[in-house]
Amino acid sequence: MDTNSIITLAVLFLIVIGVIFRVAFWPGIRSKSIQNQPFPKPWLEILNRRLPFFEKLPSPVQRHLQILIKIFIEDKSFVGCAGLEIDDEIRITIAAQACLLLLNRKDDPYSQLQSILVYPTTFIATRQIKDELGLVSTNHVALLGESWSQGKVILAWDNVEFGVCNLEDGRNVVLHEFAHQLDNETGTHNGAPLLRTRGAYRSWAQIFSEEFESLQAKAYDGKDSLIDKYGATNPAEFFAVCTETFFEKPTELRRNHPELFEELEKFYGVNPETWQE
Repeated sequence: MDTNSIITLAVLFLIVIGVIFRVAFWPGIRSKSIQNQPFPKPWLEILNRRLPFFEKLPSPVQRHLQILIKIFIEDKSFVGCAGLEIDDEIRITIAAQACLLLLNRKDDPYSQLQSILVYPTTFIATRQIKDELGLVSTNHVALLGESWSQGKVILAWDNVEFGVCNLEDGRNVVLHEFAHQLDNETGTHNGAPLLRTRGAYRSWAQIFSEEFESLQAKAYDGKDSLIDKYGATNPAEFFAVCTETFFEKPTELRRNHPELFEELEKFYGVNPETWQE
């Protein structure tokens, strides 16, 4: 083997070693480095102001939430739209709520998510709609938030602020859209996120199906419901709406829908009732 061949093989070997290191070891090293960095004081002030219950959380949970927020902000791109300038107030307010959904998870926060696009207010989305004859028309829809499977979440900042001003009304666009992100980890929005065991899927499917059908019946009959009737749209929206209710009205959800509450408590690994005491 000549000298050039040896050099080429050596270079290829170093490239392979570099790729292996980057894939196998670098994410852990990088994550550890971020975890060891102190949580900035200005961020903590925003966190305490936006999530008043933060101080009620056990110290280990507080630290875990702070770590998740740091990783989230480091990994995700925040993009201001329609003239909105992104600042720490926006980043922390959104990241803190999104990371509440991850307190029992050990993997990277929303690994499929790349960007959070933030509009100052309600934004217009263009939809292509096909009717029963196959004719396609364009429809413009005003939205407060949207979750895409292509690694994006879109939010209206004024609605984010409205939701975080009242964390007990059962409506929160950040919790809603990031629940969709968890749902999509299976590869489809169907109201069944990744669960730990096969048995967990059986229990989830039974209880969520029964509750979804019950909400649909109430919506059809015009009856009142603790769970927002938008959840009757489809199973994916039902899961997202139930997530909002679980985190913002946990006591009422446990009282009126105990089995549904139990499923969500097992999935999220937290009981938000303790935050509201």
